[in-house]
Amino acid sequence: GMSAFDFDETVGISDNYVIAEKDGETKRISSEDWPFVGENMVNEGWKMDFTDFNKVTDGRPGPLMDKLRNRIDKFGPENNYILTARASESETSIHSWLKEQGIDIPLENITGLGNSTGAAKAQWIVEKFSEGYNDIYFVDDALPNVKAVADVLQQLDIKGSSVQAKIQFSKNINPE
Repeated sequence: GMSAFDFDETVGISDNYVIAEKDGETKRISSEDWPFVGENMVNEGWKMDFTDFNKVTDGRPGPLMDKLRNRIDKFGPENNYILTARASESETSIHSWLKEQGIDIPLENITGLGNSTGAAKAQWIVEKFSEGYNDIYFVDDALPNVKAVADVLQQLDIKGSSVQAKIQFSKNINPE
């Protein structure tokens, strides 16, 4: 068995931004907003710069940090992974930040795909299945990623689950 955790808005939260530019206009997009606006902006011709995500800026624990700790305590660090849409250049920064949080998983267990699609994360899961993992727990904040991995788990008849990380929306909900 193994566990795969997304990083942004899942295990960690940081103040990093995608820088979008078009026709002399510049916008900063948070990782929280990216899944909702990124594809449309790219289709509209915005040029995206993700280099700010190569570091962890003002990182703080995300909603699944304790779950990661519990999985490491139960199954060991070697069977727990961080699977992020960030580029591979971010892996060392994420590893260092996790160590600051008291989490020491092998650096090779942190994968920066450089791709935010559900298909990319699902393909990574398929590769883990081919390595012999047949019980997989996957968690991500982006619903399309959760659905893509859930489809792969079902198609390959892999035990486990694919779940969405959610920050308690009640903290930000309008009381009306």
